[in-house]
Amino acid sequence: MGTVILLRHGRSTANGSGVLAGRAPKVGLDETGRAQAEALAGRLAAIPLSGLVVSPLLRCKQTVAPLAAAQKLERVVDARLSEVDYGEWTGRAIKDLVSEPLWRVVQAHPSAAVFPGGEGLAAMQARAVEAVREHDARITAAHGDHAVWLLCSHGDVLKSLIADALGQHLDSFQRIVVDPGSISVVTYTETRPFVVKVNDNGGDLSGLVPPKPQRGKKKGKKSSDAVIGGSTGRKGRA
Repeated sequence: MGTVILLRHGRSTANGSGVLAGRAPKVGLDETGRAQAEALAGRLAAIPLSGLVVSPLLRCKQTVAPLAAAQKLERVVDARLSEVDYGEWTGRAIKDLVSEPLWRVVQAHPSAAVFPGGEGLAAMQARAVEAVREHDARITAAHGDHAVWLLCSHGDVLKSLIADALGQHLDSFQRIVVDPGSISVVTYTETRPFVVKVNDNGGDLSGLVPPKPQRGKKKGKKSSDAVIGGSTGRKGRA
C-alpha cells in the first residue's frame, strides 16, 4: 500500500473570524493561506506525487492549485473528504456554541456527537476512512507500493484519519492538533498503518519517498512489521 500526505487546507477567511464555517460556500483562503498554498509546491518539489485527492470545498481546491499546476496533476474531488456537516451550527459564533450542552459532548465524547440538522462525528470518520483506503488501494494498484499521494481536507476530518491510523478511539481525537497548511503523513500496509508525521509545518520532506524496487529483485509486499528497537531512518536520510 502507499504513503499519503494529509494536508489541511491553508488558513481561510473563516479561521480567524470566530465563526464555525463548516460547509458554508465561498469560504476561501486569506492572505496567509494563499502564501501557504504557493509555498507548498516548492516544499513538495522533491516528491513526485502519484495522485491528488481533495475535498470539494473552495479552500481545499485553492490550496492545492499551485501544486497541481507544478506537478501537472489532475485533482480528484471526493465529497467524502468534505468538512463536517455542522448543520444548524454552521455560521454560528464559537463563543455562543461553547454554552451549548453538545459542546461538552464534542470535547469529551465526540463519538456520540451528532450536530443538529447535520451529521455525527463517528459518521464523518467512517466516510473519511473509507475514502482514504479506497484511494490508497487505487493509487497503489496503478503505481506500486512506492507511490506517494496527497489528500487535502479539513481539520476534524484529518484528525479522525490520524486517530484511525494510530488505532486510537475517536473519543481521543481532540488530543491531535492539525494546523492550517500543515502536513501529516501515514503509510498504509496490508495489516496496519504507520504514522510518520503529524502537524508538520516546515522542513525537508524528500525522505518521505520510499525506494523503488530494485531491478532483478522479486517484488514483495510492503512489510507490516514494526522495527524492533525503533526505525533507523530511510536510506539517504540523516
